[in-house]
Order: sequence, then C-alpha cells, then structure tokens
Amino acid sequence: MTKKVRFINTNQSTFYITVRKRVDTYFTANNISTHANGAMWFKAIFFLTGITALYTSILFAGLSLPVLLLLSMLLGVFGAFVGFNICHDAIHKAFSGNARVNQLLSFIFNLIGASPYVWNICHNIVHHTYTNISGHDEDIDVAPGLIRFSDTETVNKLQRYQHFYAFFLYSFSMLSWVFRKDYKKFFQHKIGEHRVIHPRIEYFRLFFYKAIYYFLFIALPLLVMPITFGQFLIGFMAMQLAQGLVLGLVFQLAHVVEGTDFPLPNEQGNMEEAWAAHQMRTTANFAGGSKMAAFLCGGLNRQIEHHLFPKICHIHYPAIGKIVKATAEEFGLPYIESITFTAALQSHYRMLRKLGKETYKSNKNINREVYILPEIVEVVL
Repeated sequence: MTKKVRFINTNQSTFYITVRKRVDTYFTANNISTHANGAMWFKAIFFLTGITALYTSILFAGLSLPVLLLLSMLLGVFGAFVGFNICHDAIHKAFSGNARVNQLLSFIFNLIGASPYVWNICHNIVHHTYTNISGHDEDIDVAPGLIRFSDTETVNKLQRYQHFYAFFLYSFSMLSWVFRKDYKKFFQHKIGEHRVIHPRIEYFRLFFYKAIYYFLFIALPLLVMPITFGQFLIGFMAMQLAQGLVLGLVFQLAHVVEGTDFPLPNEQGNMEEAWAAHQMRTTANFAGGSKMAAFLCGGLNRQIEHHLFPKICHIHYPAIGKIVKATAEEFGLPYIESITFTAALQSHYRMLRKLGKETYKSNKNINREVYILPEIVEVVL
C-alpha cells in the first residue's frame, strides 16, 4: 500500500520563506492587489464574449456547413481558454478577493463540460501537493497503459510508439472529461492517496450540471439547427477534439519536459526536501516572455509561479517570475523553462520517446535505433 507522503525539509531550506517574503514585498511596495486588475477583467470579458458569440452563431446564424465546422473548432478552443483564464484562477480563489465572485466564475466550469468540485480535489489539492509523484499525482496517469510519463512506471511494447500517437490521444481528453473522468474521479474512494468524502449536495450538482451541459451542447443544437445527426456529430467531435488538444498540450508541457523530475518518497513515505523545492524540480515554464502566450494560456505557461503562488492571479506572474527566478538561482534550485512553445513541444516529444521506445529497448537490451525528431515549424507564441 502506498504510504502518505510527507515533505521533510532535511536541508532546512529557507527558499520558500524568502521568495514568499520578496513577492509579498513586491505587492505591498507597489500597492498592488494580488487579485485581478483591469487587464484581467478585460481578458475575462473578451473570452466570455467570444465563446457566447461563437455558440449563438453556430445555433442561430444559419451558416454553411464548412463555416459551422470551423466555428465548432473555435468554440472548443475558446472553451479551453475560458478554463485557463477564468475558471482556473477562480477555483484557486485567485481571481477575486470576493468569495462570491470566485464562486460565480467557478460555476462557468460546468458550462464548458467539467465539474469545478472534482477539479478542486484533483488539481488544487492532489496535483499541487504531490506534483509528479507516481501513485499520488493522477495528472501523470493520462492514459494508463498507453502513455508513460514517469520512468517509475512499467513500460510495455505499445509505448515504444507513444511519441507518435500521444498527441492524437490528447485530443480526446475533453471528450473523456465530459463523459467519463468527472464521474470516475467522483466515485473513487480516493484520488491518488487522498481519501475523499463528498457532501450530499455534490452528488446532485454533478449530475444536474452535466445534464445542463448535455442539453446545451447536444440536445439544443439538434432541436434548433437544420442539420442531420451525422452532421451534428462531426461538429460536436470537432469541438471536443480541438478543446482536448489545447488542454492536453498546455498541461503536459508544464510537467513532462526534459529537466523535470518524477521523484518517489522513501520507504517511510517521506520526500526528503521542502515542498517548494520539489515544485521547482517538477514544474516547467514555456514562452514566458510571450505576451500572446500570457494572454491565451491564463498563466499556465508559467506553472512555476502558479505552483508556488496558486492564490495569486496569473496576470501578475510575469512580474513575480523575475523574483522567483532570481531567488531560485540564489538557492541553487532549477528554474526550468523553454523559451518558446515549440521548444517545449519538442522537449515533450523527446521525453515521450525516451520514456517509451528508448527505455523499452534499454530494458530489452536491443540496439538503439536513431530516430530524427520531425521538423516542427517554429511558432513563437
């Protein structure tokens, strides 16, 4: 049985105390709130207006099928951006200092297909505490048996090819979330090694809000649009696959790239380092200097700052990132980052190949073959 993990600061590191004090001083000295500012509210309005306009246009504008297909994919992409930029911060209670505002914005998560209650447990509690620890962080169990993210997992023959098919599977992540993941996680006795007991009202909310989503995105289009079921299915799948691909790529580039660790606790269940040091070794940034990435990804391209300060609105990450990086260097801790989105994507590809094909061949004592990373067009977000 997996032991409960505890972080033991054996080196008595004062990194987190120091970086937290410096970040607090930044906000105090500049008289800045740690919550949303005008730019953040603009982002929220932009993405909510965009997703509403796309949805109503698809249903009522009487557009041609090719245009409907394009808008369906854009609707999925905007769904991911709403999750990144609004719901993610709100569920972390980082968007606003007003609890009701956070609760209202968290509710939107239901309307893009996911349960904020289940997400809070899986992401805020489990993932943020036990990042990249096999058996505890279920975020690295994306498709057990198909995708291998940690070198502590058993490798199989199929995973030799995971660097080719993993990106295709990421596209199905939202479809799984809508119809399977939330139910599965909710009815598990524990998530990772975190035991959960749900309030009775959450049983009602899970099914009620899922039903609303199914009505809005399945029943209503079929009722009001002059399309066949087959045409609807193509559009629905296009939306889900586009949303799933965006979600899958952004989340995996934060923890499964070259340089990130997948440490295991000792026999007593202890991680013999401070929690904050663990976050620095298991988390990575990408395109940190890109304004477009900052606008679209909701701070998820700056996961280092997010993991250290999840209750600070992501609009402030570029500013506090300078403080975090300088402090990490001072304490001899890694600050893992890829300059561009494409560089991170290539690094993730190499990790998939290493954890699948190369590890399998090493285990089987097979001569290593040379595979050339396919050329990827450089995209600087």
